[in-house]
Amino acid sequence: MTRASLDKQPHEVASMFDDVAEKYDLTNDVLSLGQARLWRKEVAKAVDARPAQKVLDLAAGTATSSQPFVRAGAYVVPCDFSLGMLRVGKKRHPWMPFTAGDGTKLPFKDDSFDAVTISFGLRNIQDTDQALRELYRVTKPGGRVVICEFSHPTWAPFRTVYTEYLMRALPPVARAVSSNPDAYVYLAESIRAWPTQPELAARLQGAGWRNVAWRDLTGGIVALHRGTK
Repeated sequence: MTRASLDKQPHEVASMFDDVAEKYDLTNDVLSLGQARLWRKEVAKAVDARPAQKVLDLAAGTATSSQPFVRAGAYVVPCDFSLGMLRVGKKRHPWMPFTAGDGTKLPFKDDSFDAVTISFGLRNIQDTDQALRELYRVTKPGGRVVICEFSHPTWAPFRTVYTEYLMRALPPVARAVSSNPDAYVYLAESIRAWPTQPELAARLQGAGWRNVAWRDLTGGIVALHRGTK
């Protein structure tokens, strides 16, 4: 199985990410036209990790997304269900406590983390609402969640152009730079099917999060959702 379907069977999605692990970060930089690095900086600002705080980076992959929190002095746990991604990450950052885990049943105790975050991974978890509840469970009272996810451009003409890019331009670009271009066709389809910004905010509130808000990045291609426990 090299391409997952939108019903998101966990073993299919994990296998897909295993296949693209080696070139995943490079491919993302190319396909996002360099925006991925800017988005990571905005996530780091929103998480606002502090020395000695415990941060869970879910769907961390190779832990590229975890590095800003490490530099801030936090204790960071990169967690992912793709063993291929974790192996690549462990080679690059051998000192980090990489942890295999499913977002719908996290292997951590209640009230463990000062902050939890997930970037571009919530779409790939089989049960979104259960994942939001699990993130809530493992967060300390007063702690925070930051979700960075592809979303829906707010300006209609731009939204049309963006959708055309996703479905027409992305697959041939992925074929040129990725070891598994079918994975990126799945990712494009999953972006189109994802809830809007207000819909995801409502689901966060339904999972128990308070003070839920979001901020659009790059015209709404990406949205940063935040909340507190």
